[in-house]
Amino acid sequence: MSQATEPTTTDEKTTAATSTDDALAAIGARTIPEFEGVHDVWPRGKRLDAVREAAEKYKRRFKEQGQVTAVKSVDVAGAPYPVNYAFNDAVRPPYIPLITMINRMVVVQYEDWNGTARTLVFEPTMPEGSAEAPFYDNLQKWANSIPFGKRVTDFILKYYYEPDEALAKVGLTPEDVDFCTFDHLHVQDPRMILGSSSVIEGESEPRKPLFGNAKMLVHRKELATLESLHPMQWAWYVEDGLEGVDMSKFALFEGDIELGPGISLLWTPGHTDGNHSLVINTPDGVWVSSENGISLDNWQPEQSKIPGVRKYHEEFGREICPNANTLEDSLDQYDSMIKEKTMADPCKDDPRWLQILPSTELAPWKRFWPVVPTYCHGGISYGTITPRKK
Repeated sequence: MSQATEPTTTDEKTTAATSTDDALAAIGARTIPEFEGVHDVWPRGKRLDAVREAAEKYKRRFKEQGQVTAVKSVDVAGAPYPVNYAFNDAVRPPYIPLITMINRMVVVQYEDWNGTARTLVFEPTMPEGSAEAPFYDNLQKWANSIPFGKRVTDFILKYYYEPDEALAKVGLTPEDVDFCTFDHLHVQDPRMILGSSSVIEGESEPRKPLFGNAKMLVHRKELATLESLHPMQWAWYVEDGLEGVDMSKFALFEGDIELGPGISLLWTPGHTDGNHSLVINTPDGVWVSSENGISLDNWQPEQSKIPGVRKYHEEFGREICPNANTLEDSLDQYDSMIKEKTMADPCKDDPRWLQILPSTELAPWKRFWPVVPTYCHGGISYGTITPRKK
């Protein structure tokens, strides 16, 4: 695919904006004017203020617009992750160097702005695809090379459901799905979701789409990253993940968009350039989901009981402690996590904590003590997920 260039004239910018609006209208979505221009504010301190103010303003309108019809999460798999990445080096040995993150798939049903009932699948992670990413491939080779390597793997890995099984668990079939999306494409192989006309290495025939005719919503910058990887990004992406994929199955967007009343995809750059966060309005208020953190401790370090995290907050005067396996722009990630904190409502069961559900969440397993989440939502469920009417 050819590299897109930024429009340079007024006419080109108008045409590009019209094209974007048309593409969003086709899927019943629209842009969010409150966030326009905030990522261009300079200097950086003023940009953070602009992001926070825009989020406060948008949140009021977002909540007034309505709620999603239903939402249900299902755990997919537990994967290993280095502790030093998870908390930006705030947590150091002698604690165990690896912890487990739970990959969680979230099914959301809503009405789009055209009044059409929609089903979105958020984070349908395929563990076998993630294993292809160089980071996890190297980690597995390391485990295979050491004594008792299998015990190490068994200690950390856990499989619950494949995404198609998770979909069936909530009572849906692939034909019920309109859209799928990931907050970013780290360790994701789009071929395993969208299908491929090419045969993946080690397989005997081309992959069929996992969710029928569903399109994958992806930020334009995130797809461009996968098309042309920088060496500093390479270890976390499946390099051949687009081979043989029908590119028309991607629904591209830029910036911040709202899919319908009570559901938005907010651009939260920093962890990756095209990172975006799922935001939904429910009977208990607003929830946010992303991988900018892997536990509430990342967003609320002042309340953390994980050794080192509160100290990180106190010594550096930072409101957040980022998930930092990649720092494409640490300042942007900081601003994005403030954007998420501002949007999220307090938890009904314990108002000290925000309704932020990490898309991959630190496992609350005693085997990793003391590196366990101080507070863990463990999932989300509202309303009744229903199949598409035949």
